[in-house]
Amino acid sequence: MSTTATEIRLASRPHGAPTLDNFDVVDVEVPRPGEGEALVRNLEISVDPYMRRRMSSAKSYAPPYEVGKVMLGGAVGEVVESNTDALRPGDLVLHGFGWRSHAVVTPKQAAKIDAGVAPREAYLGVLGMTGLTAYAGLTEIARFQPGDTVFVSGAAGAVGSVVGQLAKLKGAKRVIGSAGSAAKVRHLVEDLGFDAAFNYKDAPVAKQLAEAAPEGIDVYFDNVGGEHLEAAIDSANVHARIAVCGMISIYNATEPPAAPRNLAQIIGKRLDIRGFLVSDHYDLQAKFLEEVAPLVRSGEIKYEETIVEGLRNAPQAFLDLLAGANTGKMLVRV
Repeated sequence: MSTTATEIRLASRPHGAPTLDNFDVVDVEVPRPGEGEALVRNLEISVDPYMRRRMSSAKSYAPPYEVGKVMLGGAVGEVVESNTDALRPGDLVLHGFGWRSHAVVTPKQAAKIDAGVAPREAYLGVLGMTGLTAYAGLTEIARFQPGDTVFVSGAAGAVGSVVGQLAKLKGAKRVIGSAGSAAKVRHLVEDLGFDAAFNYKDAPVAKQLAEAAPEGIDVYFDNVGGEHLEAAIDSANVHARIAVCGMISIYNATEPPAAPRNLAQIIGKRLDIRGFLVSDHYDLQAKFLEEVAPLVRSGEIKYEETIVEGLRNAPQAFLDLLAGANTGKMLVRV
């Protein structure tokens, strides 16, 4: 086994859009597991939009990354050394110590995964936090019902693509997605079965959404915020439900953005707008896996991955993610 490990550390807090200067790539000695611990060699790590908020010192739902310290995130890896019977060499595990080549974990910090059920990468995406986010947001927060018309922003991303497919499989009347390129729009309609999709760069979102949903929308799954949220409020039917998962359009803002200008419609339309975190819904994980894993195995739910090779390229992969360069889940193969 190599004696050298690699870590990606936060070098400085970004002002506006992050740059490569905000990251340090550092080679260190491979850590040694203590009593009751195991050493994991990471195979893939996840880069996700929420990580941008943790790079800031602003108060949020998760503690900020510390400057000079290794960043954290989801990872799958192989146990290579162990001082606990609960984790044995050769076990594949999912854990939260990404952005490094090697991690020391306890059994409580790692969950064994079965690569016979799905490829190991899927546990970072469609069968992991990503998929559970989509499932909880659609079923619990938006209270989806068969016959609903559903609009998903950031629909070609890891979460949005699962939301749209689940809605179709559960009997949506119409599913509409927005994305940032013509290729992604084609992918949503031709590959994932969305009824309609549009490129938000082509024309005002409100205009394109109104054309795609002439009878209005009953559910909006928000990954973007800003103009998309305002457009969804305009198109919302009475008693529509809005699940706010993320607002990537404002993550790099240096000044507070203007709120949607049509908030008064919330009153007359009696809209239900609710933000959520997947961490509040891990009680759904067993139900989620029972329902969704067979759909993934059968190909009824399709998923895409954008895989970047090499841990040292993780910072650039993260910047590309924020710029919308990925289709589906963005992963870095260590």
